Amino acid sequence: MEKSELRNNMIQRLKHIPAAERDEIEQALTERFVTSEIWKQSHTVGITVSHGFEWNTRRIIETAWRDRKTVCVPKCLPRDRKLDFYALQSYDQLEIVYHQLLEPKREETEQIHKHKIDLLVVPGLLFDRNGYRIGFGGGYYDRFLTDFPNHKLALAANMQIVDKLPAESFDIPVDDIITENGFLRYGGI
Repeated sequence: MEKSELRNNMIQRLKHIPAAERDEIEQALTERFVTSEIWKQSHTVGITVSHGFEWNTRRIIETAWRDRKTVCVPKCLPRDRKLDFYALQSYDQLEIVYHQLLEPKREETEQIHKHKIDLLVVPGLLFDRNGYRIGFGGGYYDRFLTDFPNHKLALAANMQIVDKLPAESFDIPVDDIITENGFLRYGGI
């Protein structure tokens, strides 16, 4: 199956998860993540602000704030097809941009260099047992990860894990995936 077909099939599956089941999965993902050793060891966490059918990241962001961690969220630069991350201290520092994404207001936030992000939560739709992923198709994270030196982690339901995905030379796997059943480790702590 082509990446685009795999991507579209998973989007449809995620959109149709019943609310109670979605909440149960999100609670398990959040709990496993914020009680993990990698979480405890990290001071600066890069994470997207979820929307639509994505797994809710607000509980994670709020836990990071309570734990006095620096939360960095991405800003897409469509012209260059790249990401920059900015420290977020309040949801008031977000604005709605294209595709209804919530991104930081540059004038109200401080840019954080990628080398200062201890732990990056990499979004995706499908992941394989080697840590490779199929994202949303823009290639932003693929470019960002090329020289990202620190820990890469993904949050995914069991239904998003497959044995093998088509990987290309520029694809960079995540170190860990957290599912509702626990950690799948590829190169992390």
